[in-house]
Amino acid sequence: MNKTYQRLQKKIKKPKLPGLETVKNTYSSRGYNIHIEFPEFTCVCPKTGLPDFANIIIDYIPKKKIIELKSLKLYFIAYRNIGIFHENVVNKILDDLVAACQPVSMKIVGEFSPRGGLKTTVMAGFPN
Repeated sequence: MNKTYQRLQKKIKKPKLPGLETVKNTYSSRGYNIHIEFPEFTCVCPKTGLPDFANIIIDYIPKKKIIELKSLKLYFIAYRNIGIFHENVVNKILDDLVAACQPVSMKIVGEFSPRGGLKTTVMAGFPN
């Protein structure tokens, strides 16, 4: 692995993010999918300090709890001043959402806007 990349990884602070709230899944006996998109996601590139823009897509099959949307919005807004790589942010979101609602399955997609002529899409899922 590139030493510059390793050094940058060490500089990423553990982000202080608001807690995610959940509500009871009234239809827990039924398997259904919840699809959420947040097209106004922003974070900061830890290498350049420039803003990164993305559409974050969440697809999950809930068990007993579903994610409360206002808390999810506040959680996403908290990333605006956090320096974090695309791959890290998508996996961090997955970890936090799975911990909060313990779904049957979940997939997070981060479609990042092009910068420097490169468009990045990162996908992470649970279970793997």
